[in-house]
Amino acid sequence: MPRKTLIKGADWAIAWDGATSQHVYQRGIDVAFAEDRILYVGPDFTGTADQIFDGRDLMVMPGLVDVHSHLGHEPAYRGIREEHGVPSMYMTGLYERSQAFDTTDPGLRCAATEVALCELLKSGVTSICDITAPYEGWTETIARSGIRGFLAPGFASARWRLENGHSLGFAWDEAGGRRGLDTALSLIDSLPAHPSGRLSGVVSPMQIENCTDDLLRDSRAAALERGIPFTLHLSQGVLELQEMARRHGVTSIRHAADLGILGPGTILGHAIFLDTHSWIRGWTRDDLRLLAESGCAVAHCPTPFARYGQILESFGAYMRAGITMALGTDTSPHNMLEEIRKAGTFSRIAARDITDVSTGMLFHAATVGGAKSLLRDDLGRLAVGARADIVLVDLKQPDMMPARDPLRSLVFHAADRAVRDVFVAGRQVVSNGHVTNLDHRAAAERLTEAQARMMALCPSRDYRGRTVDALTPLSLPLRG
Repeated sequence: MPRKTLIKGADWAIAWDGATSQHVYQRGIDVAFAEDRILYVGPDFTGTADQIFDGRDLMVMPGLVDVHSHLGHEPAYRGIREEHGVPSMYMTGLYERSQAFDTTDPGLRCAATEVALCELLKSGVTSICDITAPYEGWTETIARSGIRGFLAPGFASARWRLENGHSLGFAWDEAGGRRGLDTALSLIDSLPAHPSGRLSGVVSPMQIENCTDDLLRDSRAAALERGIPFTLHLSQGVLELQEMARRHGVTSIRHAADLGILGPGTILGHAIFLDTHSWIRGWTRDDLRLLAESGCAVAHCPTPFARYGQILESFGAYMRAGITMALGTDTSPHNMLEEIRKAGTFSRIAARDITDVSTGMLFHAATVGGAKSLLRDDLGRLAVGARADIVLVDLKQPDMMPARDPLRSLVFHAADRAVRDVFVAGRQVVSNGHVTNLDHRAAAERLTEAQARMMALCPSRDYRGRTVDALTPLSLPLRG
């Protein structure tokens, strides 16, 4: 018989109200689950259980859904990326880093992935979409963590190439892009048979400017044929939009719509620079409407853009237009609770309106919005029949107190410090704040060694032959 777990008498719960399609608070309730399904959410559970958790001083909530991450390299940029940008490239450092640092070492990637997974689990994430070029050990590392993994093996027809610090070039290999699609589909098609039962695939051409139109159309068709999500970096930079205007005379979003690659199941990474954005001020006013009418989703990741001084100018405007909004971490630290807080704070600042977005709207994006974008109606909610991906929050953690409104206490004050236990598919993967299946410290030690190897190669890769200290100096002068 399936092992049954009961959380008895939780002080607070964030439950799903199917009648109104929204999260609601409930108090003093029981939550029972067996294997991968929630069996009961309500007061006075009368059944038996093999394992019982005392719910006093706890809040029960659904696991968070992170729809955009790059686990295999972003933690390797710790101490490198945080203030690295190129003013002459509209502040972004993305293109310069991609050519200066080699992150293809499988040892680096596995260590970075383990570090990121520990951060995710400890911040209450139970589902992750990881976008990366496939590498040895990728599937096994994600499966071993216990998280629910949506693997997005990336591929492209070109890679960025720099010859100066102000313009973007491209090294094209269309045949390589085709081989990448074939490799990705082979991996994706193997995932449903994985013994963990928690892995599935996402079709992921990497960036709209780095893919031919035919590759984009065929990738979207492959996703539709398999009934799985399709994700693409789009409208993530000013130089990208300038390149798309040069090639096609339209914005990135208009070109994607013209190609027919938008629609339910399409997740657009970032989609910040619309034709109405203050950095763009385009000659059209169509992008927001096109996103809404298509039924696609937007993966919003506030941290990487804020570091460049860039911002999505109204999260609320996207939601009010009817766009499915989801959240992702993208970069290190992979802490979804911090992303929820930043998304709200930054949007209110940019919109100059405290009513632009609410904590409830953002929590919806981090749970149900993410689940919808991944074509899953069984994730991101505390409801009978949903997957048993559950987070227990310690209401007596001092940063949570007073817990008059526990979701606000969690998002604005305590964050991951108050996440006590996490269950994925009914199995405990965080216990008393500690990840059960991975060794965070050991992975961080391996990552430190791998980062040193990566930095040593920087002068041989950078188009100007710079060292890492020249490319991104330390935050303080080094003396002695």
